[in-house]
Amino acid sequence: MKHITANGIDFAILEEGAGPLILFLHGFPDNAHSWSYQLPTLAKQGYRCVAPFLKGYAPTTHPQPTHFDKAALVADIAALVRKLSPDQPCYLVGQDWGAIIGYSLLAAYPELFIRAVLMAVPHPTETAKSMLIPKHIHRSFHWWFFQLNELPEKALMENDMAFIDYLWTYWTTEGFEDAKHIQSVKDTLRQPGVLSASLAYYRAMFAKTGLDPQLDGLRQLMNRPIKVPTLALCGADDLRAELMQDQSQYFENEYDFQLVEKSGHFLHREQPAIVSQKIIEWFQ
Repeated sequence: MKHITANGIDFAILEEGAGPLILFLHGFPDNAHSWSYQLPTLAKQGYRCVAPFLKGYAPTTHPQPTHFDKAALVADIAALVRKLSPDQPCYLVGQDWGAIIGYSLLAAYPELFIRAVLMAVPHPTETAKSMLIPKHIHRSFHWWFFQLNELPEKALMENDMAFIDYLWTYWTTEGFEDAKHIQSVKDTLRQPGVLSASLAYYRAMFAKTGLDPQLDGLRQLMNRPIKVPTLALCGADDLRAELMQDQSQYFENEYDFQLVEKSGHFLHREQPAIVSQKIIEWFQ
């Protein structure tokens, strides 16, 4: 594991290969090891593959206090890209929160990216619409639960973090098992401050105060149409797939959406060979 400092954050990164940069962004409940199948596969194709532990996820460390709203997260990753690949644009892969950050990152900083693959979460406008649809309110129940104070932290720590097991079972295809990786996720979330930081991502989603005013300009850029050629992927068993079927209106250039059969939310781990091949083909 290596470390690199960007935007005042000491990012812990997993890195394999040499060549053009592919940046892999994980989601919740997860960590950078989520890309353990894709890193070596894409490295063998001649890419430099880097997966950071996002801000708040140990062993990445950040100054206190800090912001966890989307604009702050986008600014962090833009700074990391510039540090990792100062002379040329790179490729982007994101899942869950990695995709949430990814949509806005591509809109705000198209000059930093060549092509992108975003998974399991729709464009922010479609996400906002889904908050009014009962079945999607139910699907994303954790968004609302995590707005409470203290109780989510207690609930997630109970019974060997059974809440994390529940989310992975709920969001994946029946019968899928990934015990070793889920244990690594629990180990990450048990590190001091990590659980509260990861929940802060959700709490900042609806925040109206406490935002960094210096990022107001960035927030406007994040709402622009996306110019970077983008492939959206979703597991066929993930309810969110229906939200991603028709979002080409948010993209000015090449865009495609593809379902991955026999997979749910964590499609890159449920069907790693298929997802890796789709990434390879999109980036060629």
